[in-house]
Amino acid sequence: MPPVPAIETNELRKEFGDNAAVKCLTLQIQQGEVFGFLGPNGAGKTTSIKMLVGLIKPTSGKASLLGAPLGDRSTRARIGFLPEHFRFQDWLTAREFLTLHGQLFGMHSRRLSGRVDELLERVGLDGFRDRHLSTFSKGMLQRIGLAQALLNQPALVFLDEPTSGLDPVGRILVRDIIHELRAEGTCVFLNSHLLSEIEVTCDRVAFISHGEVIRLLELASLNTGQITAVLRVKGLIPETISGLSTWAQQVQQEGDRLTLTIQNESVLPEINRYLVEHGVAVFEISPKHISLEELFIETVGKEGGL
Repeated sequence: MPPVPAIETNELRKEFGDNAAVKCLTLQIQQGEVFGFLGPNGAGKTTSIKMLVGLIKPTSGKASLLGAPLGDRSTRARIGFLPEHFRFQDWLTAREFLTLHGQLFGMHSRRLSGRVDELLERVGLDGFRDRHLSTFSKGMLQRIGLAQALLNQPALVFLDEPTSGLDPVGRILVRDIIHELRAEGTCVFLNSHLLSEIEVTCDRVAFISHGEVIRLLELASLNTGQITAVLRVKGLIPETISGLSTWAQQVQQEGDRLTLTIQNESVLPEINRYLVEHGVAVFEISPKHISLEELFIETVGKEGGL
């Protein structure tokens, strides 16, 4: 039998009055997969997560987590969640905060004590275990929030903007933890506006608009898909430019600068040879793979941003 998906939704919908925040969300995400959830502001990302973790009820449609319907209590005990906008009990120390949340999970004292110490060290807060959360910076609160999301060694983790407020060192820490979770077989559902982090962390991403998936992408394909090559040349004539269509899907010229969209950089020597044979001086060729940011703009447009 094939493994049970970590997340499966079928036409999930959420309405607030006359407004459909999520129109028709259909997804299947596998266990052990790091999945990115991308869309402009107002696309329904956070509402979708709230439905999946049981904070709000769908208006219609179906969904399951780890093979069980939404709201199943035993399954919820196997899920971790770091919300984007959190309000923690700031009168507690870091150790007390994690202990409280572990008790809410029903973890036994001996196991819980060791797990709290382990996670405080893992998120770089070992030296702050007895400080109250009210004294923590935003980045430190983000780290302690990540620790609480991992307390129960979840099989599925929802991270909503986990690197918000973190410096570059903190972002690397989160990235490393996500890689560790993947290696352990944990599914990570990641919503982030930092596309550079998504690009180096996720296996697949979904672009959504108005609560609907408009594109699914395996990020490995970014390194094997279309390439943009920028050439600095001299001596171009229109007939020579038109001949580049043999290799390039798109050709743009701005003075002595040519931008070509090609399928594989192996054709670049042929393009260079063609140009030289037609009397064009080639000073520079700079190939680069299309970035996730460029694909985002291409897919959902420039409206709203992330």
